[in-house]
Amino acid sequence: MEKIIIREITLQDMEVWQALAKETFFETFSENNSTENMEQYLENSFNIPRLTAELNNPDSQFFMAWDGTMAVGYLKLNSGKAQTELQDDTALEIERIYVKNSYHGQKVGQLLYEKALEMAQKEHKKYVWLAVWEENHRAIRFYTKNGFVAFDTHIFRLGNEEQTDIMMKKVLE
Repeated sequence: MEKIIIREITLQDMEVWQALAKETFFETFSENNSTENMEQYLENSFNIPRLTAELNNPDSQFFMAWDGTMAVGYLKLNSGKAQTELQDDTALEIERIYVKNSYHGQKVGQLLYEKALEMAQKEHKKYVWLAVWEENHRAIRFYTKNGFVAFDTHIFRLGNEEQTDIMMKKVLE
């Protein structure tokens, strides 16, 4: 493994990013969800028009982790009206941190998380928040280890299924 580089995603990265987004979402959630729900979600959430619209939203930021020429993880941040729930101008939402399974345990997620903190501090945010599926125990441990605490729940729809996400936040100093 070379040194992991984190850089902002651009339209030129679209095909690589789309493939990574689909792969990492599938790796993370396919074991616990039906094939039909997964296929529907991947098609609806990670198609080129949708990703292009997300990338063009001025209140969202995207970063990809690279190991040499291979994209191995990515981060999506939302502020202002792009936030999925709270839409608090003093907060930054981490909507997505996804890392290829083959890179778990190699600190890629930590580097992406640190990029999120850097952006929150740069934008003078008071706290960072996120939502994580209640069955994603690895992610919950990761966020708890990094100082996040649960404060609410909300429903996430995956195909025809409703799943409970734990909303967590970390107050910044």
